[in-house]
Amino acid sequence: MTIVTARFDDPDARMLNDLVQAEYAERYGGEGDVTPLDAGMFVPPHGLYLLVYDDAGRPVGTGAWRAHEAAEEGYAPGDAELKRMFVRREARGRGLARKVLARLEEEARAAGRTRLVLETGTRQPEAIGLYRSSGFTELPFEQGFGTYRDSPESVFFAKSLLP
Repeated sequence: MTIVTARFDDPDARMLNDLVQAEYAERYGGEGDVTPLDAGMFVPPHGLYLLVYDDAGRPVGTGAWRAHEAAEEGYAPGDAELKRMFVRREARGRGLARKVLARLEEEARAAGRTRLVLETGTRQPEAIGLYRSSGFTELPFEQGFGTYRDSPESVFFAKSLLP
């Protein structure tokens, strides 16, 4: 497995984004995640986008974070929001998501971010388990943030990046 920094508009990133959107649509209905995202949100030092390749060079996973400087949509200054954590079905169960998550946490801390936050859904028990086992704390629903802050199917997590 190889983890590389990439752009959100890289062809492999777009292909994997289409797969994760299809999975969201399958689990929740609709068109997938409608959070507005663009490639500029994931350019260091204000964000980071990672691609994971297997030993045969096939793109099998992604993960990213983007900075929030102001308290908009429920975010706090210093937040780094996780986005697009995804591993293709055929590559799951190998610890790839955990490795990507650790790298994103490390890079966000190095960029001066003070808290890592994320929103996931109730129909993603694998993601919920990953975040809980990685030291994230579930936030009360009223402390939600982002596009899905009012959705009853949302679960919000945070982890301090301070020493």
